Amino acid sequence: MFGVEIRARRARGVLASLAIGAVIASMTGASASASTVDERGSAGPVVNTTDGAAQGTTTGTVDAFLGLPYAAPPVGALRWQPPQPETSWHGVRDATQFAAHCPQLASPFGMASTSEDCLYLNVYTPANLHQGAKRPVMFWIHGGALVTGESNDYDPTQLVEDGAIVVTINYRLGALGFLAHPALGGANGASGDYGLMDQQAALRWVQRNIGRFNGDARNVTIFGESAGGLSVLSQLASPAAHGLFDRAIVESGAYALNTTTLATAEAAGEGFATKVGCTDQTASCLRDLPVQTILANENVSGYTPNVDGTVVVQSLKTALGTGQFNRVPVMNGSNHDEWRLFVALSALEGAPVTAANYLAMISSTLGVPQSIAAAIASVYPLSAYPSPSEALGAVGTDAIFACPALAVDKSVSQFGPIFGYEFNDENAPELFLPPIGFSYGAAHASELQYLFHLTAAFPGTLTPDQQQLADSMTAYWTAFARNGLPSAANQPAWSDFTAVDQQIQSLVAPTPQTESSFATDHHCAFWSLAG
Repeated sequence: MFGVEIRARRARGVLASLAIGAVIASMTGASASASTVDERGSAGPVVNTTDGAAQGTTTGTVDAFLGLPYAAPPVGALRWQPPQPETSWHGVRDATQFAAHCPQLASPFGMASTSEDCLYLNVYTPANLHQGAKRPVMFWIHGGALVTGESNDYDPTQLVEDGAIVVTINYRLGALGFLAHPALGGANGASGDYGLMDQQAALRWVQRNIGRFNGDARNVTIFGESAGGLSVLSQLASPAAHGLFDRAIVESGAYALNTTTLATAEAAGEGFATKVGCTDQTASCLRDLPVQTILANENVSGYTPNVDGTVVVQSLKTALGTGQFNRVPVMNGSNHDEWRLFVALSALEGAPVTAANYLAMISSTLGVPQSIAAAIASVYPLSAYPSPSEALGAVGTDAIFACPALAVDKSVSQFGPIFGYEFNDENAPELFLPPIGFSYGAAHASELQYLFHLTAAFPGTLTPDQQQLADSMTAYWTAFARNGLPSAANQPAWSDFTAVDQQIQSLVAPTPQTESSFATDHHCAFWSLAG
């Protein structure tokens, strides 16, 4: 229809403001230590990893082993290098507190850090778990536009209580994780995507060690939200990740399917080098930069992976559309009102949506000229919405999240099972932002509180109906981790997605139900023509 590619440039800018998760560290970091312990120890459980013994802590029904290294600190000469093996230790390592998370600036949604020694993970198991059948493993990749976020924002107690062993990780972010530059290329000449390499290193650690926690290394589900969901899609498409996981769950991660080329990413990297004073464009100059200089000059609008030729060898759209991906069962979904969160962020930053600037806001959100913005506005007229903010929220939701998610469903369904969902609780508490004058609805990230315990700036309480939905979602997620099917006892049936019927699960309180009008509700035929 328009002959242009609708790009989510505004999406990347606003996603950078959101460390998808809590503002404060989660609740599981109680400190305890002992110089000598037995199998559980007087101060907590002990597990012998391939690198040494680690003593964790018990909180209620969950044993937590926090701050375990899965790779060497990527500092000095190892900055902008693939992750290297971690170093073993002697004695019993104190694993009762979170380790440092990866460098990022302070924001309302995350905690500042300047520690490049940040490649650590956490393992959560049922308390007193020493024997019996191996448990399915759920490997969580946090969101935050690949520029912010940390593992310790997510307390997975309810997933663990439902039978899973959960691993949460830190990985390199921002320029330190995703800067591409010709001088940083390895033997194959590719650069960038170091954060994705970190995720794969952590998955290899799981393969070596999770059996010692009574986890099943042959039954690993990777799951993540927003940039974490984009990471899951990237690992699905990565030949280097083959065999490292057995199932995948993507939450709101389909916003960047047209992966950046290496040439484009390296050109941006050269611009970064010039900006920070490395006019000689050498790796040594870049590696000598203070971390504070890198943080002050990196792309605050966030990062996306690039086609580096090794980790990512083609765009996600091509890989998924041609079947050239790791073919495992997939769950994939989005939230009904994703973009309202970003409309609210814009308003809080002093740029609210009004009737007068509606076309201009569509143009800046999608990176299109005013003439195309006018055509979009004819499909999303202000008269159809309670406010201009909610109108723009619908535009952004459909173009950037909902219809790309549907495209993933259609592509993957050609080659294997995929289960689609839409999170539809229009009254979900908004944990991250204050009231703004319009309803947040089922906004971006609002489903996280139904799966994890989060500490947030604006904590809400789930109603009994919402808690029932949370119980259903937990059951679906852990059932999928167990057997590749989100079929849980005493829960409504969830059929796999097919291109013919296009049925997905509507996650609505109190009882999920089948939905078959997703494409119509989100104008996906229009966006298919527009793109």
